[in-house]
Amino acid sequence: MSKNKSGIWSFFSSVKLAIVFLSLIAFFALIGTLVPQREAAGALAERISPALFSFLQQMQVFDLYHSVWFFLLSGLLAVNLMICSVDRFPLAWRRFRIRPAPQNENAFKYLPEKNTFKIRADIHQAADTAVALLRKHYGDVARADEDGSVFLCSGKGRFSLFGVYIVHLSILLLIAGAIIGSVFGVEGYVNITEGEEVSAIHLRDNHQALPLPFSVRCDRFIVEFYENGAPKTFQSDLVFLKNGKMLQSGKLRVNHPIEVEGFRFYQASYGAAPGGKATLALRRDGGGRDVMNVSAGYIFELPGKEGTFQVLRVEENLMKMGPAVKVAVRSAGKEEAVFWVFQQIDQIRKISPDIFEQVPVFNPGLFRPYTFVLLGLEEKYYTGLQVNRDPGTPLVAVAALFLIGGLMLILFFYARQVWIRMDQEKDQLHIRIAGQSYKNKAGLEREVQYLLCELKDNLERSK
Repeated sequence: MSKNKSGIWSFFSSVKLAIVFLSLIAFFALIGTLVPQREAAGALAERISPALFSFLQQMQVFDLYHSVWFFLLSGLLAVNLMICSVDRFPLAWRRFRIRPAPQNENAFKYLPEKNTFKIRADIHQAADTAVALLRKHYGDVARADEDGSVFLCSGKGRFSLFGVYIVHLSILLLIAGAIIGSVFGVEGYVNITEGEEVSAIHLRDNHQALPLPFSVRCDRFIVEFYENGAPKTFQSDLVFLKNGKMLQSGKLRVNHPIEVEGFRFYQASYGAAPGGKATLALRRDGGGRDVMNVSAGYIFELPGKEGTFQVLRVEENLMKMGPAVKVAVRSAGKEEAVFWVFQQIDQIRKISPDIFEQVPVFNPGLFRPYTFVLLGLEEKYYTGLQVNRDPGTPLVAVAALFLIGGLMLILFFYARQVWIRMDQEKDQLHIRIAGQSYKNKAGLEREVQYLLCELKDNLERSK
């Protein structure tokens, strides 16, 4: 049993295994980037066979970041990082706590000549100068005096030994934050017509309504277009209310979300709101014209008291023939007349002169003595908002800070020790400087040479 545990422990404590897991996660992320995800996958269904689409759907390829595969790989990577950290941390802790002795013969073995120099100086005065120099660059200094010799030792950067473990912790926090957000987070959407107020959103997965702890009102929606008709920019003026009082207000634009009580609102889409207002002119055969602003569903009296008419539908672009309204006219003793009134009826008749004979319901003069004329529609838009709440965001933010800190410790700091040995040889003082580090040997060598030159210069000036 212990052998099995030892084998499993050794397997998960492998750095190569961590690289494999990271590579697999990166591969899945690449697929998730290239393959349309969730609702966007519907467009792909039209280009591939139904059997292949069904297979990919069952394998959760269209929702990779919420798939079992992604969670499984993230969990295995977390286990791998924890075991690697537990397995190697005791060695890093021992290296952090160790305080090397000033007398270290091994540090001066095979020392190159460029790391030594001789000078005429008093050994005690030279030792004090070296101690001051080491304290300036490294901090605490350990000193040992023997007959005719002085040994000094100092170092810094020991905290960088924990850089890799801080990075491990940041990745674990990142995985935890991503899982919390995926499991307990909210992704939804809502459409709000100008002037209207909503207090619930529709969930993205099951389209169920989720009540909000506040209400959202769209006071105004603005859209600007390029000359070719493509939208240039669009903006929603939103007001957030709670218990009848305004919580917050702001202008919502693309890539400029608004956050309220943990819910983040994004400007996602827009469209023409159905059932808007229309301006109709009613012309009578004998002359005269009445202009009326009408709305879908309402009943209006004809100007001559012959009956009533009702706007049944308001369409922005019916059958790609432009704006149109559907009208029903009712009068005592006459059959109800239902017909469409197109704003561009003159252009339509130029293209198809016999349109009234072919499609009588397109004749705006179907009820005599009136001819209905559509002067225009009042443009009214709805704003489409994407609404997210991710409880894992604070954890991800903390993970990002830990990741930056850990990488800075790894990349810009390193642990090193420096020894200085001074031996009195007749009328000269023999000084040797050695260094030791677990990485960045070239940087340590430059540091030792700089220290040697600075010490030599200070001793020369103190004569």
